[in-house]
Amino acid sequence: MADSTSMSFETGHEEMIHDAQLDFYGKRIATASSDRTIKIFELQGKNKALLAELKGHTGPVWQVAWGHPKNGNLLASCSYDRKVCIWQEVSKNQWRCVYEDNQHKASVNAVSWAPHELNACMLASASADGTVSIHTLKNNRWEREAAFMAHPGGVNGVSWAPAVQSGSLIAQGNTPNTSPPLQKIVTGGCDNKIKIWYFNGTKGSWDQAHIIKEEKMMHRGWVRDVAWAPSLGLPGNTIASCSEDRTAIIWTEGKDKNFEPVKKIHCKDKVWRVSWSVMGNILAVASGSNNVTLWKQSVDETWQNLADMDEGLSNKPETKAATG
Repeated sequence: MADSTSMSFETGHEEMIHDAQLDFYGKRIATASSDRTIKIFELQGKNKALLAELKGHTGPVWQVAWGHPKNGNLLASCSYDRKVCIWQEVSKNQWRCVYEDNQHKASVNAVSWAPHELNACMLASASADGTVSIHTLKNNRWEREAAFMAHPGGVNGVSWAPAVQSGSLIAQGNTPNTSPPLQKIVTGGCDNKIKIWYFNGTKGSWDQAHIIKEEKMMHRGWVRDVAWAPSLGLPGNTIASCSEDRTAIIWTEGKDKNFEPVKKIHCKDKVWRVSWSVMGNILAVASGSNNVTLWKQSVDETWQNLADMDEGLSNKPETKAATG
């Protein structure tokens, strides 16, 4: 059995850390802080080294997201300053902001990269102004390709659907899949709702797919985060959402292509983040009081709690980052 290790270290951030993300290979971690900076560390065993400090935002940095290595070493960030920044490693440990968008009219709360299988370098950003924007690299130049109103009152989370068609692995067998990659995203907002959007190639616009069925259960507070589970082409899609109502909900796609809630997870505090494992079979739910719960679907298709983990932060949680 492989050893399971964890580590914590001082980051040197002067204020609270809002996000920490490992890169594709798990060798570097980027942190985002209220001190308006982003720091990149190299992880080697139990050792860490500061590789770069990125300065460009003028407000708290809420989130960072690593691009797929297929598109080069890219890191996206978003901030209260209404900016979306894309950073590129132009030489070893030397980063430069190659794109800055400030067209959102309020805080930008989340960023999410499109699946690399789309054969296009695209980034979605979600803002408190209620809109979602799509930023695309075309002819070696970044541009804001689309923007649409998603949630009145603000958007807090955005996540791309897998590009692989649901059930394509079984349906196609050894036959090459010629279906065009999917362009879909899920969003969560201050209207207590999650919504699914798809790119309408005929109209050249992002349209809402009314396939979320909330009759059985729904959120009764701001939706703080959404996460579309990775797919290997197996049947069905799964989405997770979480809210200030102290719950997380797991939604699954039925045969009619509608998403219905199958599990409501009740927590003691507001739930801030949801995140899937790489294989898409384990869900991490992060709530207040530094609590993380892990959930996995059993053979009888029920969701069970695997473990409760107390992150055990020190008296200065804003200056530490943890990896596991």
